[in-house]
Amino acid sequence: MTTPSQPTSPENRPVGRLALDPFRIDIPDAEIEDLSRRITATRWPEEIPGSGWTYGAELATIRRLAEHWATDYDWRAHEAVLNKFPQFTTEILGQRLHFIHVRSPHDDALPLVLTHGWPGSVSEFTQLIDPLVNPEAHGARRSDAFHVVIPSLPGYGFSGPTTAPGWDIRRSAEAWATLMAGLGYERYGAQGGDWGSMLTRQLGDVDPDHLVGMHVNLVIGLPPGRPDDLEDLTEAEGVRLARVNDYMTSGQGYVAIQSTKPQTLAYGLLDSPVGLLSWIIEKFWAWTDNDGRVEDAVSIDELLTNVSIYWFTRTAGSSARMYFESMATMSVMAPPTTRVPLGVASFPKEVLMARRRWIEDTNQVVHWSEFDRGGHFAALEEPDLLVEDIRTFFRTLR
Repeated sequence: MTTPSQPTSPENRPVGRLALDPFRIDIPDAEIEDLSRRITATRWPEEIPGSGWTYGAELATIRRLAEHWATDYDWRAHEAVLNKFPQFTTEILGQRLHFIHVRSPHDDALPLVLTHGWPGSVSEFTQLIDPLVNPEAHGARRSDAFHVVIPSLPGYGFSGPTTAPGWDIRRSAEAWATLMAGLGYERYGAQGGDWGSMLTRQLGDVDPDHLVGMHVNLVIGLPPGRPDDLEDLTEAEGVRLARVNDYMTSGQGYVAIQSTKPQTLAYGLLDSPVGLLSWIIEKFWAWTDNDGRVEDAVSIDELLTNVSIYWFTRTAGSSARMYFESMATMSVMAPPTTRVPLGVASFPKEVLMARRRWIEDTNQVVHWSEFDRGGHFAALEEPDLLVEDIRTFFRTLR
């Protein structure tokens, strides 16, 4: 499935309390061939003519993507892209963790941990890494440089399945704090979307003495119950609230099953690549800024790389457990984070939203950007906008 590199020195050494093993993705040929065979042998469902996405993932779209996955998609090429970046595994709190770690050539760069969500992976961030690490090569200032750390969430991707209960988003934040300390970083920033946004805000409570700032491209908050909660709504905010209402009424089926019976779901997702493809692609279609086709927002190969990571690592079931664990502890609700500055990048096709006035009492909001394009997967959809917003937010916090 995946193979760690042979331990070497000095990379494979205790750092703080962590022992790091260099890691390289190397999916066996037999696994790639088996994937193609399984796609070809798919038993396809019928569909009501003309129903499109009304009942869920559209048949024509899933067939088209599946055919490309089985015949034209080149996993090896995308595996090589990921392997350009130094990767490691370690064990924290009894759980194997995989992460990408790219240091800037500038020693005084600010460490930054980037966190993905579901149904995402570390592959979301490949377009961000070099602009963040080498800003001068991308028209930015030397002082904007970051050392970048990109972990795979526990139970996701190359971190492999979780092996014990309790891995909610709060414990994951505790693991991130341990990881950054183990890498020798006394001061660092954090950024994330989806689960990554919730983990980032949990970090503000877990590790406020070392976390200098939190940047998120999803912020969740309820109206606090004031007379002005819904006053002065802009046209864009009205559209977004309607989108939130639609999500709350008809877009949360996946949350219900993943937070209650993730093991039942796992049998289908781990056995059928097209089942996994449809489960994930429906969310990319619904949550991105597209004109009707999912590839309007994210390229087909980027979509398939993300799905392939779930498939080859057999983590569709264990990733769903994050919902079960986090709903049980309510760690999905961010604690007050008034000690650590918060910056928000708000994209119009995000599925959830909060107005700035809704969260200012319980967060030290120092930066808020509203964009006219982009959706839930900002790092894939609008990497340039996201990079520049990250730079802007952290300039005052270095």
